[in-house]
Amino acid sequence: MKAVILAGGFGSRLSEETALRPKPMVEVGGRPILWHIMNICGAHGITEFIIALGYRGEVVKQYFLNFYAFHNDVSIDLATGRATIHDGKQPHWTVHLVDTGLHTQTGGRLKRLRPWLQDDEPFLFTYGDGVADLDVSALIAFHQSHRKLASVTTVRAPARFGRLTFAGEQIAEFYEKQPTHEGWINGGFFILNQKAIDYIDGDDTAWEREPVERLAKDGQLMGFRHDGFWSCMDTLKEKNLLEELWASGRAPWKIWA
Repeated sequence: MKAVILAGGFGSRLSEETALRPKPMVEVGGRPILWHIMNICGAHGITEFIIALGYRGEVVKQYFLNFYAFHNDVSIDLATGRATIHDGKQPHWTVHLVDTGLHTQTGGRLKRLRPWLQDDEPFLFTYGDGVADLDVSALIAFHQSHRKLASVTTVRAPARFGRLTFAGEQIAEFYEKQPTHEGWINGGFFILNQKAIDYIDGDDTAWEREPVERLAKDGQLMGFRHDGFWSCMDTLKEKNLLEELWASGRAPWKIWA
């Protein structure tokens, strides 16, 4: 299964960190939050990633082009410019970096990536700013257990996020950012069938609005309840909290060896 990760937004609410880089490249523990998300997926056997680029996409490309050097010790002969990279433990990942436009909305970015997906194969789809101690294998098994087009990981979080209502395991309604309600919310980490992309009109479509709302109304969206740790990195406060958890050696989302 491939994983699609959105990494093209401006990250305006984290402007202290995103003036020169996209939000997924903001670091936690000296590594981009994108690296953490990929490791969460990789811990459950996902090794191929499609990264949707937009704002400062060149920063993401530079990181992966130099990934081997960034994550290993390096010796440089300054007289000749010759560099020796000392091998270390590295993930066996294939990473596709795809420009999906500077101002394209989340749904539009996904729609642009359809040619990179294999026919009829479900895929994981998530944002480049959220981490969780998520059992991705259980999420995949949940999706395979029903015949709907989409599964969304639902989590508990404050009222500033969109809320969901359940009918059994089916999502009955999907409301984006209702400020007066606390309950189950969209935690990202979708598993989608290819036909779910048909619900996206074009570049100006936000995935979290019309497509997901219509999937819910059509009875095609199922909710996977995650009761464990989850956090987005939407503000500097949230970024600092993740830093503190990582520094403590007790980061709940570090589910990889």
